[in-house]
Amino acid sequence: MRLPEKIHKWISDEAYRADEIGMSGSSVLIFEDKVLKIQDRSKESENEYRMMLWLQKKLPVPQVLAYEIVDQKSYLLMSKCSGKMTCEEEYMRSPEAQVKVLAEGLKKLWQVDIADCPGDWNLQNKLAAAREQVEMGLVDMDNVEPDTFGEKGFRSPEDLLQWLYDHQPKEELVLSHGDYCLPNIFGEGNGVSGYIDLGRTGIADKWCDIALCYRSLSHNYTGRYHGHAYPAYDDMLLFRELGIEPDWEKIRYYILLDEFF
Repeated sequence: MRLPEKIHKWISDEAYRADEIGMSGSSVLIFEDKVLKIQDRSKESENEYRMMLWLQKKLPVPQVLAYEIVDQKSYLLMSKCSGKMTCEEEYMRSPEAQVKVLAEGLKKLWQVDIADCPGDWNLQNKLAAAREQVEMGLVDMDNVEPDTFGEKGFRSPEDLLQWLYDHQPKEELVLSHGDYCLPNIFGEGNGVSGYIDLGRTGIADKWCDIALCYRSLSHNYTGRYHGHAYPAYDDMLLFRELGIEPDWEKIRYYILLDEFF
């Protein structure tokens, strides 16, 4: 593999394996103590780099070791998170510990001061990004919720986008991960040990992360990603751990909005 010189100096001929869990479309190479993420240059790839730098000493995010853009490809070399993904077997077999990690991860995000946050994913910006996806024909219709489109859902991505514009909820702005799914959150025991995939991290409604976390838990427990289902999961466990009542309208809204990404 041909890599930028700055990146190659860090990894030389070290052994690695390719990550097969993520769904971002990037290439992720995992070394013993480093991770290299290769993807097309985009607003999200540039935001990930900025946010990773900004979050140093604020949250347990990887350390940036090197960053290069060559031929419209982004190469981000970072340290490896400690702990395990919250979708790994250890956590899937222990939902109480899993949800403690996820809830702590959300609370730590919400505690970060967003006064000078370089990433802004408020609803207007996110809807504008969704419109760009529609106009460029980039909505992945093969990876949407079963009832989003079709007989019981919306007629088209354009129809859904208009509905989202017409039904915007009031935002509770915090630091949001933006893709708060189980593979992106690492834990050690009952505590959060790392956040990865920060391309959509920035200022946004707290319910965006809650909604995507709720959806990710449901998909993992019903077997959509593991190939087999786990014992019945109490879908109120996350809300009890957070100490809040679910806002089902907002949860539905942000799950629908995420269909564009």
